[in-house]
Amino acid sequence: MLFSRFKTQLPTPEEALEGRPERAYTVPDRHTVLGNPLLGPYPDGLEVADFGLGCFWGAERKFWQAEGVWTTLVGYQGGHTPNPTYEEVCSGHTGHTEAVRVVYDPAVVPYTSLLKLFWESHDPTQGFRQGNDVGTQYRSAIYTHSPAQQQAAEASRTAYRTALHTTGHGDITTEILPADTTRPFYPAEGYHQQYLSSSKNPSGYCGIGGTGVSCPVGVAPAGE
Repeated sequence: MLFSRFKTQLPTPEEALEGRPERAYTVPDRHTVLGNPLLGPYPDGLEVADFGLGCFWGAERKFWQAEGVWTTLVGYQGGHTPNPTYEEVCSGHTGHTEAVRVVYDPAVVPYTSLLKLFWESHDPTQGFRQGNDVGTQYRSAIYTHSPAQQQAAEASRTAYRTALHTTGHGDITTEILPADTTRPFYPAEGYHQQYLSSSKNPSGYCGIGGTGVSCPVGVAPAGE
């Protein structure tokens, strides 16, 4: 009963697993497809964006294929347990969602374009699930790294909500919160990184899918 409840209800900090002070595993040095460092340091001028849109295997592939993206990595974000493992996150007892960190060149791909890709690549109205994947770790989320990102993300949510309502879809459940010290990004185990690359699992499972509704462009202030 406890396991079932935490598949559809976030744990409180007191209920969450204790975790550990350091990662229990290593993370590869470089991106399997793009060849760039996963954990940095990143070149000057690049920016970071964090998104949760269901199973992070397929979600990461969506972003590494986008022009202007320098590297991507998957991890856990938005929960309470420090340095969780995949099994702990999937139990629902950490509060994290599966997330993708995108390191990109804003001179090539603006943040608004990443937001458009985010909204159109999953169904943000499903709460703690994406399709057949059920659990708090599949919830839709945007974790922002600046006030400008926060403003752009909120504006895009408003615009996409209108588009979804017009086509008969429900309300957006996506959480948009700062990626501050209370919501650190914990890189996932090495076997999850670029899981759907041709060198690992070219025919692997990908459970994400969009609504078919286009996200309006220019939904954030110019220059963001």
